[in-house]
Amino acid sequence: MKKAQYKTRQLFEIEDFLKNNENKHVTVNDIILFFKEQGKNIGKATIYRHLERMVSDGIVHKYMLETGDSACFEYVESEDTHQVCFHCKCEKCGKLIHLKCSELSLIGEHLRDEHGFDIDHARTVFYGTCNECRE
Repeated sequence: MKKAQYKTRQLFEIEDFLKNNENKHVTVNDIILFFKEQGKNIGKATIYRHLERMVSDGIVHKYMLETGDSACFEYVESEDTHQVCFHCKCEKCGKLIHLKCSELSLIGEHLRDEHGFDIDHARTVFYGTCNECRE
């Protein structure tokens, strides 16, 4: 028998935070800091539990980009849940750029069709320098 899933105030607050930071990758520490600045104390375990629930519900994507890095989470609209996404990481400032680009999707299709290899898009990262660091 499956345990009932309750929608708590904290779940709604975390979901609202993610919606307000749509198209951004946030870590659990980013969420903790935000709520601490708001005078709200939500425990790390509670945040992880709610994030994992939202990941399993398909409204949040979880990204593990490098071994040892904190997991990043991103709110996704329901129609975007299957959209291919790549990442660019600036080697100077560490900024992570989320790319939803149909041109890059062709790379994945080519590798699958011509080389029999499926890309894990959630872990595909291009390294380089962002616009701000190039200036």
